[in-house]
Amino acid sequence: MTKPADRREPSPTTPGLFDAPPQPPPEPARPPEPRPSAPPPPPLYTVGQLSAVLQSRLAELGRVRVEGEVSQKKRTASGHVYFDLKDSGAKLACKVWQSKVAQVLRTDPAEGTQVVAWGRLDVYAPQGSYSLIVDRLEPLGIGALLAELERRKVELRARGWFDRRRTIPSMPRTIGLVTSRDGAALRDFLRTRSLRWPGYAVRLCHTPVQGPGAAEAVAAAIARLEASGVDVLVVVRGGGSLEDLWTFNELAVAEALWRARVPVVTGIGHQSDTTLADLVADHRAHTPTDAAQTVIPERAQLCARIARLGHYLVDAMDRRLALHAERVAALARRPVLRDADWILVQRRRALEKERARLSGALGALLERRTTRLAQLARRLERRSPRAELARRERVFATLGLRLRSTVERRLERSHTALLGAARGLEAVSPLAVLARGYSVTHRTSDGAALRDAREVAPGDEIETRLAHGSVTSRVESVRPAGEDRA
Repeated sequence: MTKPADRREPSPTTPGLFDAPPQPPPEPARPPEPRPSAPPPPPLYTVGQLSAVLQSRLAELGRVRVEGEVSQKKRTASGHVYFDLKDSGAKLACKVWQSKVAQVLRTDPAEGTQVVAWGRLDVYAPQGSYSLIVDRLEPLGIGALLAELERRKVELRARGWFDRRRTIPSMPRTIGLVTSRDGAALRDFLRTRSLRWPGYAVRLCHTPVQGPGAAEAVAAAIARLEASGVDVLVVVRGGGSLEDLWTFNELAVAEALWRARVPVVTGIGHQSDTTLADLVADHRAHTPTDAAQTVIPERAQLCARIARLGHYLVDAMDRRLALHAERVAALARRPVLRDADWILVQRRRALEKERARLSGALGALLERRTTRLAQLARRLERRSPRAELARRERVFATLGLRLRSTVERRLERSHTALLGAARGLEAVSPLAVLARGYSVTHRTSDGAALRDAREVAPGDEIETRLAHGSVTSRVESVRPAGEDRA
């Protein structure tokens, strides 16, 4: 027996299947929202104005470097070069003006070469395109090579390898040449030799100048040529890119040049190319041709100089011979060479003349000396010692008489004065006073003269000086003045 299903009454809050859905309560009225204003229109340019704006914006970038792959390179009849730089996602048109082609494209990059182009962006308004005006082009990776080159320059300059400059011999017996026999540098060198001095002694040592192992081969060639006895070493190579010339920036080549005992001349690349080998060498030539002109003397010029010096020598010898001929002719006109007896005759005449002159001079001298002696004898007679002695005796006698009388008068005056002084002294002499009966008394203890009775005391010893002798006594009593006896 099946249990009937439960029937439930619908809830009064739950709408039925056919009931209308409940209505939401009415919302309050909102104010109308303002409609947004339309944005201002962008600035309006003409095509030319827009091109000018783009040109100014690109000019603000200044000089740029762009890396990419060379493609679709072509050269126009006017000499300009056009190519594209591209990578996986973009392409840039590039131009090299005809005036810059020789400087920028020293190494002509092939299609597909990865390069770094330097230049400024430019807009070509008639076609609505922009391009890069290239003023420098270098293979990719050349920046690292340049950095390494600068580092090596600093290192070798600190070692002093750039300071040596030896003199290049003007006439080397043998020139040692280091280069490749297959390169244009050798042909230029030999062509210059043919022009300056055909067949001049040049010893070639072939070596590769580019590629792996080239630096060691060049260094070994320098050492071999130096050992062979050359007078000067020349290292040459034709032009090329920095990578092509990198062999001569290796330390092995620089060290070989520094250790060379003979002067070294380098002619590597062109004038604008400067390698470490150029800086270490004693002389740097701009090209292989210039290097040949530096070490190979010019035969025609040397022969012309020899001929010119020969003419100078002949002229000098002619002038010398003419001078000697004139001197011989002048000597031949002299009498001594025409007649040898002329020497004796002239000498005899000279001697006679000198003897006569000497005799006259001697007689005159003797006469003057005789006259002088007579004058001196008369003066001596006047000043004879006997007359002088007699005169001095007479003077002495007169002076003696005068002295005697003067002394006598002086003694008499002194005697009279002495007698007067004696009489005056006698008048005031204490001895005269004593002679009249007076005496002088003084204490014997200290010798003081007594003037007052109070100066002594009973018992003192006193001494009395008389006119003749003295008396010593002792004081018995003292009576001061005013106390006379009764």
